Amino acid sequence: MEDAVGHSMNTSDETQATQVVIIGAGQGGYQAAASLRDEGFAGTIHLIGDEPGLPYQRPPLSKAFLTGEVTAANLALRQETFFTDKKIETHFGVRALEVDRATRRVRLSDVTSLAYGHLIFATGSRNIRLPIPGMDLPGVVQLRSLSDAEDILRQIDQAKRVVVIGAGFIGLEFAAFTIERGLPTSVLEAAERPMARALSKVMSQHFQDSHISAGVVFEFGAKAIRIVEESGRAIGVETADGRIFEGDLILVGVGVRPNVELAAEAGLRIENGILVDAQMTTSDPFISALGDCAAYPSVYAGGDIVRIESVQNAVDHARCIAARIVGKPAPYKAVPWFWSDQGKLKLQIAGLTSPHTQTVLRGDPTSGSFSVFCFNGDQLAGVESVNRPADHMASRKILLAGLPLTPAQAADLTVDLKAMVTPPRPARQGP
Repeated sequence: MEDAVGHSMNTSDETQATQVVIIGAGQGGYQAAASLRDEGFAGTIHLIGDEPGLPYQRPPLSKAFLTGEVTAANLALRQETFFTDKKIETHFGVRALEVDRATRRVRLSDVTSLAYGHLIFATGSRNIRLPIPGMDLPGVVQLRSLSDAEDILRQIDQAKRVVVIGAGFIGLEFAAFTIERGLPTSVLEAAERPMARALSKVMSQHFQDSHISAGVVFEFGAKAIRIVEESGRAIGVETADGRIFEGDLILVGVGVRPNVELAAEAGLRIENGILVDAQMTTSDPFISALGDCAAYPSVYAGGDIVRIESVQNAVDHARCIAARIVGKPAPYKAVPWFWSDQGKLKLQIAGLTSPHTQTVLRGDPTSGSFSVFCFNGDQLAGVESVNRPADHMASRKILLAGLPLTPAQAADLTVDLKAMVTPPRPARQGP
C-alpha cells in the first residue's frame, strides 16, 4: 500500500537504522534526539545545528527574555551534560550543506560527512525579508533567534519611537513590550485586522481594542515600501500611500518561510514545506521531516495538507518519528495548539480555527476572559481562549477524543466542559 507521498507504508527498513542524523537543533531537533533515547534507541545519534551553543527555547525571546524575567542561560533546553549522558553527538555552529540520498550521507560545513540509517529534517523556518530599500539599516530588527533578541536589547534603551511592520503574534508581542516601556509604538499591517490569518474576527477585534487602549496605534491596509534613512540610520517607514511613520527602532515581523532548500536539492517532494505522510515520512522512506518545515496531512483539517508553526507541533512530530524509528509506527494525531502572551492577555488556541462557518462565545469579552468556539457546521474546528485556560485544556481533550459538542452547548456556561472529558471515578467497593 502506498501513501500520499508515494512510498510503501511498510516501516521495517526504518527500524533497522543504527545511526540517525538530525539536521536542525531547535526544539524539534532536540526533542527528536531526546525521544529516541526515551524510546530505547541504542544507536548513534548526530544532532546538527547551525547556531553556536546549546539548543534553546524560542517562545520566551519575544516575551520573558525581553522583559528580563529570564536570561540566556535560562533558555537552554538542556545543559551540555544531558547530551553527553545520553550519548548524543552534537555538531553546533555547523551547517548541513548536502544530502546524498544514494549513499545516505550528509556533508557538513566543517568538512565532515555523516552516514545515516535514518535522516530527520528539523530545519525550521526563517523570517521573511521584505523586498524594500533600507532593510539593512541600523535600527531595523527582526526577532527569531537569541542573537536577534540580544540585538534588540542593545538598542532598546536608545530608542525614542517604535514601528512594527506586521500585526502577527511576534509583532504584537513586541508592541506590547515596547508600549509597556513607554515607547510610542505604531503597528503597520497590510491586512484589515490583526492576526487575521490565525484568529476569528471576534478575537482579533478584542486584541486590537486591548492594544489600542494600552496606547498602540494601528494602521491597517498599510503596505511598507521603504525604510526611511537619515545619517545612515533608520528613522521611519514609508507606506504605499506616501505617509511616513517615524521610528528609530523598526521591527519587521511579516511571517516566515520554511527552510526546505536542502531537502529540495536532495530531490524530496516540496509542497509549502517538505511533504510527509501521516507518519511524518518524506517521499524517501529513510528520511523524515518535522515542525515548521514539514507539510503533513492533518486529521483536524479533514486530511488536507497543512504546515503549522508552533513548538507543540515540532515536539509532537518528533515524538511520532522517534516511536516509528524504534518500531512503533502510528499516524500523527496530536491536537494542534498555540499560545501568545501580549501584555496582560494570554491567548491560547486549540485545533485549527480557520476556516470556520460560525462562532459562538463562551464568557463575556468585556470581562477580559472568554473563548470563541469555531465550528464548521456543527463540527467543532477549534477554540480560541483569552485568559481562560480551563476552556483551552478542555477543548484540546474534546478535539482529541472527537467528542460531540454543539454550538449551543459551547455557549452555555452551565455545561461543564471539564466533566465531558473527565472519566467518572469508579464506585467504592465494600464498607
